[in-house]
Amino acid sequence: MNIQIFGTSKSFDTKKAERYFKERRIKFQSIDLAKYGMSGREFDSVLRAVGGIDNLIDWDKKHPDIDLMRYMDDPVAKEDKVYDNPALMRCPVVRNGQKATVGYCPEVWETWT
Repeated sequence: MNIQIFGTSKSFDTKKAERYFKERRIKFQSIDLAKYGMSGREFDSVLRAVGGIDNLIDWDKKHPDIDLMRYMDDPVAKEDKVYDNPALMRCPVVRNGQKATVGYCPEVWETWT
């Protein structure tokens, strides 16, 4: 298993995800989204795994770009905006190869082990 956890240090759900894997002694790589973001291939892989850009966006966040994206019909424009500003993503994004989840999803991670 090659677990990657993309999140921010202030995200409570990111901390819960890290604790979940630590408690089960599963090695993981923690990546700060605000500092490093995702590579283009990682971003594309996550988009395919979670079912599109609308599942990756944190719609509850108070941000002018989120308000703008509510009225955008073009998914490619949304993808570009989120790729350029990873703070718009819901945290954590947990990857295991081609599989990925957004948010705290221990029931899905259980099937990975």
